[in-house]
Amino acid sequence: MTYELQESVDGACRRLLKLLGVDLTDPNCSDTPRRLASWLLEYAPMDEDEETKFIADTLSPVFPEAHSEMVIVRNISFSSLCMHHMLPFRGVAHVGYIPTDGVVGISKLARLVKGLARQPTLQERITRTVADAVFETLKCEGVMVVVTADHLCMQVRGVEDQYAQTVTSAVRGCFKTNDAGCKDEFLELIRK
Repeated sequence: MTYELQESVDGACRRLLKLLGVDLTDPNCSDTPRRLASWLLEYAPMDEDEETKFIADTLSPVFPEAHSEMVIVRNISFSSLCMHHMLPFRGVAHVGYIPTDGVVGISKLARLVKGLARQPTLQERITRTVADAVFETLKCEGVMVVVTADHLCMQVRGVEDQYAQTVTSAVRGCFKTNDAGCKDEFLELIRK
């Protein structure tokens, strides 16, 4: 991030807060434009090339381990911004795959979820992109991703439902056809 971008976003936040009637001379609010700008810049979106590079870098190296059964990393916490309302949503993702020619470090799956979520996006897009990235990059037998999240845009505006959770899933390869019950096994293991 450049100094010029930070300054530009700070100025835009200052103008927006003034338009909303926030008293920026109040000592409690004097640094609010900078804090708001810093928070928004933490969620700056990746362009297509950046995302492609991020996925390739994150899902490497692949280790030549002869493991051909399910690998699951569950309860991966993440936070994101709803691109429709620019309000946060937070949740957990469960990612499982069946390797063919090797395994990726398990922390890489968590990094993938967290990195793809850290921009204005949709829960459905996170779920789909994680599944596609793992399936295409690792050339695995199959992958399944389940994401559960609480959306502030549903809790504090609109329907104002404090308890509604959104669950999305994506299945690729053998999970789609439930070969050897792999989809059922995945769902059972993430419930434990």
